[in-house]
Amino acid sequence: MQITELEQRYHKLEDVEEIKELKARYFRFIDEKKWSEFAELFTPDAKIEIDGNVFTGGEAFANGAGAVIGAAPTVHHGHMPEIDLIDMDNAKGIWAMEDMLTYPATKDAPPGHDGYGSYRETYKRVNGVWKINSLVLTRFRMDPLANWDPNTNPVTGK
Repeated sequence: MQITELEQRYHKLEDVEEIKELKARYFRFIDEKKWSEFAELFTPDAKIEIDGNVFTGGEAFANGAGAVIGAAPTVHHGHMPEIDLIDMDNAKGIWAMEDMLTYPATKDAPPGHDGYGSYRETYKRVNGVWKINSLVLTRFRMDPLANWDPNTNPVTGK
């Protein structure tokens, strides 16, 4: 094996790991409610489709997610990524996912759920940094979760 072939393989593995880290930050920033950092994970023209809602750009998506989720506790996980590099600056991926959302039991609160499905995404390298360029979330199953008493801690129930 020649050095150039080894270098190409190394760069491919490095790119895949950077995309995995990008998606890990996506999940962590949602759960930590770090909306400005979350917005930076996307290209300015990113197209995001979730539950019939379409957003353009990370800032619009962060604002929309923040408005729906608020301070409610959430848990987001991504599993088993399938990442394909298209060229030096573009990639696509599929992630199995689970998301758990619960809300305070107040008037007009949306129901909580434990959802299962997949993300289908494209990625673009911008100024040397991988960003999410498109995202479509499809949930295959959503199990209802009871909302919690807003006078108690949602984690401990006290």
